[in-house]
Amino acid sequence: MNKECYEPCPVERGMRIIGHKWTGSILWHLKDQPMRFNEISRQLAGASKKVIAERLKAMELNNLITRNVISTKPIAVSYEIAERGTSALSILEELKQWTIDNNL
Repeated sequence: MNKECYEPCPVERGMRIIGHKWTGSILWHLKDQPMRFNEISRQLAGASKKVIAERLKAMELNNLITRNVISTKPIAVSYEIAERGTSALSILEELKQWTIDNNL
């Protein structure tokens, strides 16, 4: 039996990066300024700190954001949107407008 190799389409590949729950919201909140973890957490009231930490790590690995160490004792970091993350903002803006236009 010959199995064909499935190659996901570009939309699916993109959704694997920015389509995870909270990823778009985190990008949206970082668009204007860097934020520390607790600031992000306050903006995402429905997300657990564990999930936020997981998303931030994945987003950093995908070059959507950068993690900057502010101090080491105690450890303090901030997160900033990276160039790749900034390039996704137009998609999020379109999604926002579609949501408004359709009363969703």
